[in-house]
Amino acid sequence: MTRTIKVNHLARVEGHGGVTVELDGQSVSSVRFDIFEAARLLEALARGRSYTDISQIVSRICAICSVAHSLSSIKATENAFGVTPTPQTELLRDLLYRGESIESHALHVFCLAVPDYLNYPSVVALAADLPDAARLGLRLKKLGNTIQEVIGGRAVHPVNAIVGGFGKLPSTDQLTALRDDLRQAAADSQTVIDLVASLPPADFCSKDTVFAALRPKEFGYGYYSGDRILVRLNGKTETIAAADYRSLANERPVAHSHAKHSQYKGKPFMVGSLARLTVNGDLLNGTLSAVKQKFGLNLPSGNPMDNNKAQALELVYDIGRALETVDRLLAEGLREEAAVPVRPVAGAGTGVTEAPRGMLVHSYSYDEQGRLTAADVITPTAFNASSVEDHLRCTVEQNAGDSDEALTRKLEMIVRAYDPCISCSVHLVRKRR
Repeated sequence: MTRTIKVNHLARVEGHGGVTVELDGQSVSSVRFDIFEAARLLEALARGRSYTDISQIVSRICAICSVAHSLSSIKATENAFGVTPTPQTELLRDLLYRGESIESHALHVFCLAVPDYLNYPSVVALAADLPDAARLGLRLKKLGNTIQEVIGGRAVHPVNAIVGGFGKLPSTDQLTALRDDLRQAAADSQTVIDLVASLPPADFCSKDTVFAALRPKEFGYGYYSGDRILVRLNGKTETIAAADYRSLANERPVAHSHAKHSQYKGKPFMVGSLARLTVNGDLLNGTLSAVKQKFGLNLPSGNPMDNNKAQALELVYDIGRALETVDRLLAEGLREEAAVPVRPVAGAGTGVTEAPRGMLVHSYSYDEQGRLTAADVITPTAFNASSVEDHLRCTVEQNAGDSDEALTRKLEMIVRAYDPCISCSVHLVRKRR
């Protein structure tokens, strides 16, 4: 007996995608994570433009992750030209990135994931019964946007971060107001912890998973610094230089998706919060061990639903780290400094960072005038596409006796746990002649 489970339009995700599963009796014959978005051609549109324009162009790939794209772009350009930013610039970039992580994780955990666990169709329906939880999520999202506005110049598509530094430094008054907001958020963190810890279990898929994430070089557990990728495979950790990212991003087209798939040594791999905690968890401060225990988050985890718990843990951590950074900036004061001078040279550079949804790569080539000659942008959801299908197959195999309705719900929850940015996953499709 054949059976088809089909989700034509995934709800509560960014972009347009679906899921198709075909079973022959109890055996899974086909699993597809369908991505229908058209190709994003920003790589081609940026070609020929000056290095001063590139980060502004590519930040338009995604409004939610515009900081990640902007700073990854700047990092790649600085790598190509041999530019070393000042420690103050690096600290401000770290804070800016944490603002984006707070904003994105708050949106996902409260507005997209929690309704799944509590069987609500949307955050609007959830808010009718749990208004305080919905308000908290939106308040924390606003906090992340405020950090981006103070440091990056505006809440979406930052204009203040430039190659070599920043166009303008935040004022003492702005930082003082931001500290007050962060102190309130720090007080709210216990509510976040209690809510996530109270969610019912979602243990309907478990399998060995390969994880990959950037290894931070400074500022402890974070998302911006670093030039090495760590891969956790078969209980061992392997290291890849950022410039060799293609050993992970060995993209191949698949017939059912406009996003290409990548594997590492023939295996799908997962990026994102759960991957970061798995390979970089030793960099977290000790106070979060109790949070992990309260969440029942045991690493490494073979359950992709644990990515929601990992995001909640990062949310709490980033609030605390952002408050520490602002306290430090107010105590030490900001030095008025110009951006580091940039002298374009012909060359190539790669910037790898950790967007809220996982590892993000920008790799560029420039001519001697500082004009972009080639660009390669690979987003977390593109890295994750093969892993999503792997966990969808796992879910069907381990729950094949469920009704169509119950199985469909679980499949949707698996995809949403990855927090996909579907429209960002399609970058360039080359037509074979």
